[in-house]
Amino acid sequence: MVMRKDLGTAMNARILGSGKETIVLAHGYGGDQSVWDDVLPDLTARYTVVLFDWCFSGAVKDPTLYDPDRYSSYDGFAEDLICIVEEMKLKRCVFVGHSMSGMIGCIASIKRPQLFSRLVLVGPSPSHIQKICHGFGHGYTH
Repeated sequence: MVMRKDLGTAMNARILGSGKETIVLAHGYGGDQSVWDDVLPDLTARYTVVLFDWCFSGAVKDPTLYDPDRYSSYDGFAEDLICIVEEMKLKRCVFVGHSMSGMIGCIASIKRPQLFSRLVLVGPSPSHIQKICHGFGHGYTH
């Protein structure tokens, strides 16, 4: 099992750009950070951008990251987001969440409002948690 302090590395977190304001981009269910590739050149020209892959993403190579009990609600994902933001020492970042990540960002911002200056929700959806719990995203079952 990955130690919480190494979560950013395990979830392929990376920082691009060098702007004063930091934007965290979180992909939705069934995707990975490559969904942001078309907008990255424009964003990294003006902002510092943080990308990562959720543990159910096929881009994350460690299958032990996924724990069906931990991720039976969005709280486990929100804790991962908080962990990554803290691990990268980000303060008052703009969070952009697509689909289920929009809902995860809302929960994380309620738990730790000082970490986020704004939330941008792109088609937020609470409906994917059932699919993740039943392992449709990565072949995991419980």
